[in-house]
Amino acid sequence: ALIVHGDDDQVVPIGNAALLSAKLVKNATLKIYKGGSHALGDTSKDQLNADLLAFARSVRSKSVSANAERETV
Repeated sequence: ALIVHGDDDQVVPIGNAALLSAKLVKNATLKIYKGGSHALGDTSKDQLNADLLAFARSVRSKSVSANAERETV
């Protein structure tokens, strides 16, 4: 799981959401956007899109590797 959160979110404070979620979700990756507000999709869209794409590619890569291992066994 990928968790992204701005450290200056005034709507949903980071301590009440992302930091707690990162502890609760097994193998979670937490990305904190310094100075990030609640509207990361507007204020940090390029970085957010890059992080989401990198995460999706990493999940796909792990899936392809797992499938390849199953086929060779």
